[in-house]
Amino acid sequence: MRRGIGFWTGLGFTLLISAFLILPVLASVIAGVTANQFVGLSSGLTTRWLVEVWANYGGTVLLSLRIALATLAVTLLIGIPAAYVLARHAGVTARLVEEALVMPVAVPGIATALGLILAYGAVGDLRASWLFILAGHVVFCLPFMLRSVLAVLLALDLKGLEEAARACGASWPQRFLGVVLPNVSGGVLAGSLMVVTLSLGEFNMTLLLHTPFTRTLPVGLADAYTALRTEMASAYTLIFFVLIVPLLSAMQWAASRAERLGR
Repeated sequence: MRRGIGFWTGLGFTLLISAFLILPVLASVIAGVTANQFVGLSSGLTTRWLVEVWANYGGTVLLSLRIALATLAVTLLIGIPAAYVLARHAGVTARLVEEALVMPVAVPGIATALGLILAYGAVGDLRASWLFILAGHVVFCLPFMLRSVLAVLLALDLKGLEEAARACGASWPQRFLGVVLPNVSGGVLAGSLMVVTLSLGEFNMTLLLHTPFTRTLPVGLADAYTALRTEMASAYTLIFFVLIVPLLSAMQWAASRAERLGR
């Protein structure tokens, strides 16, 4: 089958946009393993910057992973039941509650962080703990988990499924765990993918919430760029990609597998 001019035009445009998006990432990765970024690849390749980044900022990487996984756990515990309740009780009140829960997405992260500091910054030692950053990430990421699960629930005949399970003698926990959750696994995994990605890369809110002892990966990356240490900052970016790409690939694989099993 011959390809028309439209196909080749669309393919060329897609490749051009892909190159435009990938080129900055590739340039940053190359700078992170180049001995002298201003000279270029002719200066040789080195792992010096990666070693220095891990020695100086390794704690920020591990803290970001801890916060991202904790954010995922909390949003799962809150978001799935909240989405279930909103789907079961559709109405004006449910829609108002939903809009209130997703409002932090529309508010600048710095404004949300300032509100958290004013409201809870004086509570014990919370301000100096990484749990304070966790609270901010949960506020920001919860809407993405909620909307992902709610969209799947609203597309299902939820009441019909539960009535069928009740007719078979299933209790509410059995219906929720054995019927509802398996049917929304795709939405849960999609929400998890967004939550982990957003938490690892969140900067605006974390910039105000962090302390010198609770710097996350994006804050450390900004510090490296501010200090004009281009090679260090690029090596920092490379470490971020090494962490995030396998994690996201694994989650996408899990989502695809869950979708196939559901079919």
